[in-house]
Amino acid sequence: MDEHNATPDGMPLPLAWQKALADARIERQSMGVSRADVARVLRQGRPDAFLKSELIDAFSELGDEIARLRWLQAQGQPAPTVIATAEEAGRRWLLMSALPGRDLASSPELAPQQRVEILADALRGLHALPVAACPFDQRLASRLPAAQARVEAGRVDADDFDDERLGQSPQQVFAQLCSTRPDHEDLVVSHGDACLPNLMVAEGRFSGFIDCGRLGVADRYQDLALAARSLVHNFDDTRWVTPLFQRYGAVADERRLAFYRLLDEFF
Repeated sequence: MDEHNATPDGMPLPLAWQKALADARIERQSMGVSRADVARVLRQGRPDAFLKSELIDAFSELGDEIARLRWLQAQGQPAPTVIATAEEAGRRWLLMSALPGRDLASSPELAPQQRVEILADALRGLHALPVAACPFDQRLASRLPAAQARVEAGRVDADDFDDERLGQSPQQVFAQLCSTRPDHEDLVVSHGDACLPNLMVAEGRFSGFIDCGRLGVADRYQDLALAARSLVHNFDDTRWVTPLFQRYGAVADERRLAFYRLLDEFF
């Protein structure tokens, strides 16, 4: 993108937003695993916002996130509000409200037990939404072909595999995924990437979901598997997995936990 269409630190901006954001301080956050550029937008006298930008191609997810954020808002679920969207020169942008507080992974003032309870309660609330009302399909019948397409396009980074799979090729891991596919799905409205950094908390209370581009109808273990893994990663301890399931109200199914962790290797 031309230099005049970017912030001083290189965050691209659409021409249509140049004037509106001329006085904003735009602080780039990260490139993100999802390939999206992310920045915080600070404007005097106005609430903070977040800006996301992504090149449009067959594997883009920002359009999916925009649709899902609007749907979540319509369901009364706490999530960022879509302020504006734009498309220009093969790139898509999303400007959305910033949720109050900090993410669950960055809230050391909360004891692990408190964070487990907030995580479990938030997922249980999301999973209680009626499946029939959700227009987004994340069942295995669509996710496995999506994973295969990413393998074939060279979009799967084998260097980023979990330790037990390092040294294997994406093709080998995909074959393992297909061979361990569960024979049924316990369908709910799933967040799709329910790790601690994607849940916000303010003053000890859940304030909303972020990074919602993979939300849709899927097995509840899509969320439970990644939530459990995130607890182990953030606390360097497996002891909080059992309290998560107790608070959520389920008995852990180790095979489904393993399968959905494996599925996540491809996204």
